[in-house]
Amino acid sequence: MPGMPTDGGGGGAIVPFRGEPDQGTPSPPAVRPIRHGVAPPIFRVYISWSSGNLLQVACFRPPNSEGRGRSEEVAGSVVEVNFGCGGSGGAEVEEEIDEAEMRRIEYGSVPAFALLQSRKNALADAAAMSRMSSVPDYADWWQYVLEYSKAIGNLLGNPDSPLAFMIEDPKTILKVREKPTSLKAAWELLEIFYVDKQLQSWLPERLVDWLADFDSLLSGTESTVYSKLSNFQKKLINLQIIEDDPDYWNGLSSALSVGWLDIVVNMLRFHGSYQLDQMDNRETENGLVEAVAVLVSTMPRLRPNLPTGKLGQCCKTRPDFVKAWEKWRGQVTKLECSAFWIQCGHQKTRDGLKTLLHIMMGNIKELTASTFHWLELFASHFLYIRPFTVGFEGMHHLAQKCIQLKPSSGTNGLTGLVIGVLSENPEVVLAECTKNFGPWLVTHAMELLTADNDYADTMLHEERPNLGGISIEELHRLVYAQVLCSHSLTWQIAPTYLSSCLNQGLGLLEILLLKQPIQDNRLVLKTLEICRLYELDDVSRNIMKIAGIYHWKHGRKGAGVYWFQQAHDKVRLDRIAQQLFERIGKSVTDDSFKQWEGLLELLGPDIGSAGGLEFLHRYRDFKRSLQQALAGRSGEAARQTADFLIQLMRNPSTPQRFWLPLLHDSVELLNCKPSPLINVAETTLLLNKLQELSLAKLRPDFSNNHLPSHALSSVRLALASNLARAILEDP
Repeated sequence: MPGMPTDGGGGGAIVPFRGEPDQGTPSPPAVRPIRHGVAPPIFRVYISWSSGNLLQVACFRPPNSEGRGRSEEVAGSVVEVNFGCGGSGGAEVEEEIDEAEMRRIEYGSVPAFALLQSRKNALADAAAMSRMSSVPDYADWWQYVLEYSKAIGNLLGNPDSPLAFMIEDPKTILKVREKPTSLKAAWELLEIFYVDKQLQSWLPERLVDWLADFDSLLSGTESTVYSKLSNFQKKLINLQIIEDDPDYWNGLSSALSVGWLDIVVNMLRFHGSYQLDQMDNRETENGLVEAVAVLVSTMPRLRPNLPTGKLGQCCKTRPDFVKAWEKWRGQVTKLECSAFWIQCGHQKTRDGLKTLLHIMMGNIKELTASTFHWLELFASHFLYIRPFTVGFEGMHHLAQKCIQLKPSSGTNGLTGLVIGVLSENPEVVLAECTKNFGPWLVTHAMELLTADNDYADTMLHEERPNLGGISIEELHRLVYAQVLCSHSLTWQIAPTYLSSCLNQGLGLLEILLLKQPIQDNRLVLKTLEICRLYELDDVSRNIMKIAGIYHWKHGRKGAGVYWFQQAHDKVRLDRIAQQLFERIGKSVTDDSFKQWEGLLELLGPDIGSAGGLEFLHRYRDFKRSLQQALAGRSGEAARQTADFLIQLMRNPSTPQRFWLPLLHDSVELLNCKPSPLINVAETTLLLNKLQELSLAKLRPDFSNNHLPSHALSSVRLALASNLARAILEDP
């Protein structure tokens, strides 16, 4: 759908919005900014729907704009906009990751994807030989997929890594880390549930860690623990007595409910009872605060290890965890029933610490009040109520219960993905990824979905007639490859994905390579290298032929001949040789020959079905030797020139129209003194050729090749003189 941008009333917008007529002042429309990279003015805009929620917008500058003459100006650009669901999902990804960063991710994911495909093909061949049903039947396949997933995950960033050269404030609650992205969150979520078998025994704990890393992504649509702590961090600098602020205790309860133990202990140490310059006796109050901090830092965790800086007591086996859990819960209960609470004179401290103890004891009311999002309540159940939760069915039932208690006010791609994963529905997971995270994630995440899931493997690899005989996996790879092909900076990596599509990929790859511009030799060489990697010899030859035709038509004869030679295009080379032979033959002069000598050298002597170029190369050697002989450099050069002349006149491939120019060029050579260079038999041969020329001169189609009118008589006289001297010297 093309359109012309208007000049007025739009505030610089490509498509200004004026509303419906007779409706008064229109309400502001939803605005989606796009980064097309084309400098104004925009001359024409094309809009078309792509697959799913993707809209393609093409912007072009005027054909004769002043900026077109500068190489750094972009003449046009095609941008793909993901509308997602309600303006979230894909749009969030576009806002989080700019084009340059996304290209880095696209290029960086190619080696990992190619390596996994290579391993899959090798295992498929081995499976065919051992009669195994599929590649996932191999016990080590999930480890290959996990290695692939870790490589992609590292490419997407590490939310736990602190920023370099950052000096933290002692009263910092939320440490400054690398900003998380929805792509990273979605990728880790799929890795946790579908790939890493080592996590099955402590899957709830891993989900708690995931929420700690990416809870900030949920803050865009509704309140979360992260957003509450972030707001409290801003007001902390102005607080004189921190324990008197209700937000302090609310933040502590919220952080403890989702298992952020290090933050809880750190915030407890902000309590005023730790200050040395106390006017009142607050030893009992400080003791209670410290006792709660110790209980928090020693909370049992059913997991093999903890990241650096995280608190808790690791228990690798269930019996060890049960033993530690009962002991720890007994200590919590004992402190909650202690008589020291009566001696604590600060009411807010007493109530706040009691709330923390109730959370550690698994009080559902306190957990519900301290969390804001259903995912946070979901994680709190794993920590304090149901630490032994296993299986997707139990998790999905718990998630539905948490959603009823904490219904979401907005939609988020990550929450939909979590529900799809817990419901064990690969179709929902694929749909959420397609809708919210774009073709890159869908293409690479399908390897995770099929790592250890037979149903997903069958669903994604089954060839479907309604898709043209291709599978869902191949369809999404083709869509992603088309996105890559639409940009001049990413089309080079599209062949990696097209070559993995066995039904239609190679055909589209050939079309992609054949449609690449051939004006730039570097781009042609890059295209030919791709053809070599994928053994597309026919495509490579066609590209060389196209490049040869382009250069030949634009006057670059040498470049054209070079590409024809690389393509082994004997038909066109023979045609060029014949045209060259005819052009030189029409005017056999020194100037015309020099004009084509370079092209003749490039073509070589073996081109040409009629032997024409072979003659021209011999003629070139004769001319060079004749110049040396006439320059008087040596007698050997004159003798060699005479030999070249006799060879040319004896050769049946020498055209008749070249006889007289050859003999006329050799007049001075024939008159060479003191001894003749040509013997009696050779001179007789030349006289016979001259006689044939005399008879041919009577034909109307005879051409004198722009020679002087006395050329024939001059040659006859020189031959007669040479014959006489040869006879006299013949023994």
